[in-house]
Amino acid sequence: MSRFGGKPPMGRDRVRLSTTEKQAAVAASKDQKPEFDNDKLLNLLRSAKSELQGMRLIHMHLSLLRDKDPSSQMIVRTIIQELASKASYLQSFNISNGDVIILYKGLKLTGVTDVCQKVEQIFLAKTTLTGANPYKEFSLYSIMELALNFINVIRFIEELQANETGDHSNETKPPITLEEMAKLERSMQMFDLSPFLFNQAIANIGRNAEEDMAYFELYISIKLLQERLCPDYDITANKWLFNYFTANLDQSVLRALNHGLSFMRGRRIGININLSTVISTGFVKFDERLPLDFRGQVVLEISKGDLIENLSLFNEVVEFAQDRRYQIAVDGLNPFWVTNFDLEYLNADYAKIFWSNDMLEMDPTFEKYFMERIQEQDRCKFILARCDSVSSLVYAHKVGITMVQGRAVDNILRKGVSVREAIAHAKVA
Repeated sequence: MSRFGGKPPMGRDRVRLSTTEKQAAVAASKDQKPEFDNDKLLNLLRSAKSELQGMRLIHMHLSLLRDKDPSSQMIVRTIIQELASKASYLQSFNISNGDVIILYKGLKLTGVTDVCQKVEQIFLAKTTLTGANPYKEFSLYSIMELALNFINVIRFIEELQANETGDHSNETKPPITLEEMAKLERSMQMFDLSPFLFNQAIANIGRNAEEDMAYFELYISIKLLQERLCPDYDITANKWLFNYFTANLDQSVLRALNHGLSFMRGRRIGININLSTVISTGFVKFDERLPLDFRGQVVLEISKGDLIENLSLFNEVVEFAQDRRYQIAVDGLNPFWVTNFDLEYLNADYAKIFWSNDMLEMDPTFEKYFMERIQEQDRCKFILARCDSVSSLVYAHKVGITMVQGRAVDNILRKGVSVREAIAHAKVA
């Protein structure tokens, strides 16, 4: 993917539309004004998530062009049509901010990249970009695996529509009430959660790791679920009710997974789960129906807060997990907790630390102790999560953390690049 900060690379020839392409685009723009496909794309993504495995997405960020061209969407769609005859599936969507999004299957990445570069050269021969795109890249186009970026695409379109309609979803909402929670609970029992079930990779960056991926965390987007089922209230504002909600959500997730894990076949998976859920009848049913090839391949992610408040229950869950060949991850740590928890004593297999830019300015003495604690843990493996920049990945490598997760990891993986290679390149650069 090209990166040139909004300016054409030096030495690159100007690329012009052929007469035929220009005439087709102009004629199309005269015959009809492009209809915006935001709702059409959202409905497709939400209703057919299970059918989108293996699908890729091209996002043309035409809204970032400094000098707007009214016919730009038509020009892009005209050029993209040369891919349609070779694809097993291809569909374009005009987005209301001026962007174009294309879903496709069955095309080689090199061919798609060539066409995208052609579009990029046409527009950037005349103007420049106003800044980075929504995926924090200085490029007119993004090519990505839809399964790994599903939530980012939905979030982009929903936030765009909220801004256009004046729906200020970031304004403070009242805490959810008991009555509304009861309504939400009833809705969830009848609601298909699959469109809100996502997975995110935990990548190995250690030298001796046998596989590139440690496991894939399965999780429900609570933000998207709240916007769909309870848009007028803040589910997270009342801690007690939120804990009650997540316990019910756990049961819904387990029921959804009981209907099939085929979409994750061949992968190790992690599930965010409350301690109380693991000892529930719902989990017993999940355990009984777990396919044999997933036995020993499931990580139970327990939040730090749940562990601290229910330590005796945590010990019971660890014993059960060892009997049934589950692994345990302690989620939501920071350097302070790493230096104060004896994770080996807790029998944790993984410890997930949330990245913060403050870690770059850690006191040297404390950082040395933090690194020593990481090295002392022989059985427990550390994950640096919520990595949103290359600097966070380089930091993980520096302190001896062997696994990483977050948007920066997703961005690297969708380009077909090894996370190890990306970190090595960043260190040299």
